[in-house]
Amino acid sequence: MKMRINFRLVIAYFLVGALCTVGSSASAIDLGGLAGKVWEKKDAIIKSGKALRKGFTSLTNEEEYYIGRAVAAKILSDYKPAYNARHHRYINTLGQMLARFSTRPETYGGYHFQLIRSNEVNAFAAPGGFIFITTGLYKKIDNEEQLAAVLAHEIAHVTLKHGLRAIKSSRLTQAFTIIGTEAVKEYSRSEVSQLTKVFEGSINDIVNKIVVSGYSRRQEYNADGEALRIIYRAGYNAAGLSEFLSTLNAVSSKTNNAGFNKTHPPASERLRKVNTTIKRYKLTGKTNAVRSKRFQAHSM
Repeated sequence: MKMRINFRLVIAYFLVGALCTVGSSASAIDLGGLAGKVWEKKDAIIKSGKALRKGFTSLTNEEEYYIGRAVAAKILSDYKPAYNARHHRYINTLGQMLARFSTRPETYGGYHFQLIRSNEVNAFAAPGGFIFITTGLYKKIDNEEQLAAVLAHEIAHVTLKHGLRAIKSSRLTQAFTIIGTEAVKEYSRSEVSQLTKVFEGSINDIVNKIVVSGYSRRQEYNADGEALRIIYRAGYNAAGLSEFLSTLNAVSSKTNNAGFNKTHPPASERLRKVNTTIKRYKLTGKTNAVRSKRFQAHSM
């Protein structure tokens, strides 16, 4: 049996399914109840398959946003939000301010920052501006300068679109083979199922990259460089990133490849490059006493 279906509806269908798996745990980042809204706005989610034919670089900001929400939904199915209103407001206020100093101050759906419950020392950034920090990482931070550095690093992954780069080109090729050159055509049920699996695989590619295997060394170094620019422009002490990497370096020697040590290059390598950049560009600054006091009021 053949059915007439627009390619973008296949993507919308998958995204609805992904979001439905999250349930009530997604409320902190406002993912709960999105499935109906996604379907209602299916025509606005992904306008056509043409952008994907050219690869991730041609995805619109809107398309990136909905892909990011599906990735965020997957993450929140494994990591539960840390329901603490004070910390949530604090991290979001700081994160929103830092994003303004990035090369991409606005995304289609805005930036969202969420503290999640985990003893892992880690942080994740999904496409479109969904950023997660584990409570295990938060507890290792000593001041607001370091917190700003961590948030800026994750913001950098968003601005550089590292998450979208994780989608395997073979998946796109497979999709295009099915789609052909038409935006609308007759598809069999098996073809629709195949397309849905392709995009489910694309979301899994991103989740696997940011949660399991980690980005490449080059991507992490680039994110560190962009993070230094963000915090320096925002008036923070760039040494905050250096200080936190020193902490990570000490932690990594005791954790047997867990958390940041599993998904990031050795902290010692990053620390060396960051210190070189700070010295070369004279990114000096002072740790602000008011900010330090504010962080202490939100410590764990």
